[in-house]
Amino acid sequence: MKLIVGLGNPGREYRDTRHNVGFLVLDEIARRHRLTWAMAPSQVPDAFVVKKFGAEPVLLAKPLTFMNRSGDAVAGLARYYDIGAADLIVVVDEIALPFGRLRARARGSAGGHNGLKSIIERLGTTEFARLRLGVGRGDPRRDLADHVLATFEPGERAELELFIARAADAAEMFAADGILKAMNAYNAEDAASATEN
Repeated sequence: MKLIVGLGNPGREYRDTRHNVGFLVLDEIARRHRLTWAMAPSQVPDAFVVKKFGAEPVLLAKPLTFMNRSGDAVAGLARYYDIGAADLIVVVDEIALPFGRLRARARGSAGGHNGLKSIIERLGTTEFARLRLGVGRGDPRRDLADHVLATFEPGERAELELFIARAADAAEMFAADGILKAMNAYNAEDAASATEN
């Protein structure tokens, strides 16, 4: 079984913020497959889950802890469903990438992201895939927390639907074909578009 985790913060006030693009991607995958979110089993509190689409079982999860405690839910789900790090991908916002860019990685550090840091601490490994979604840094004079917890600008909103759809495609490709194929398809695509601009 593959596990696709989208990171975000629970609560209506965070719903459409940059920090919650991971949730938006997971909602898009669930919508495509007509899946309904439910609470995780009682042994794994603090997560919404939905499972199974495609030939191989896939579990989608949105931790309901705040971002800096995402690892609690992810580690609990991995244990409960017996999912190894190689079968996990985490979909997460990335300020170091311009808005709309994707970067898939097979492993790596937290890169300053508190959600990834929590997952690494609780799993005890960096050997899991991640799909980083560019949300930009914004005005460098602005507090970083204010930037990621703000909603998207009007110009970004116009492109957000396509961005989320591409990220959902990449996450589904991981589930079906593995992280290397997703990296080759989406990292190359984004590099090419960056060169053209």
